[in-house]
Amino acid sequence: MARIRIFFDGGCRPNPGRLEIAVVARGVVTIDRDLGEGSSMDAEWHALLRAVAVLRSLGLDEAVLLGDSVAVVNQAGAALAGRARPGHATSFVAAAAGLKLRVRHVKRTQNLAGIALAGLHR
Repeated sequence: MARIRIFFDGGCRPNPGRLEIAVVARGVVTIDRDLGEGSSMDAEWHALLRAVAVLRSLGLDEAVLLGDSVAVVNQAGAALAGRARPGHATSFVAAAAGLKLRVRHVKRTQNLAGIALAGLHR
């Protein structure tokens, strides 16, 4: 079976401000706009963690997680390779235990989760 692709994105308005995230898996959009206050980086990490939770809720253990934050994608990739930095990356490693994950960068215009979040503000 091919790996499922799960898109994730997070943001806040203003920055720092109220966090909101979106995850898209198998055409289903999950949005959460009630995550408290934080930075855009916090929001991206929350979205990545939610993507892992969605994968588990689908009963799957293998995925490609696609996001448009280069910083989060790079840090998450390093964390999966055993080079986790304190903070969000260590939470990600714990959440990803036992899963076969790859975290890849996509352009903002190709990130289905980012498109869903942008649609909230039109």
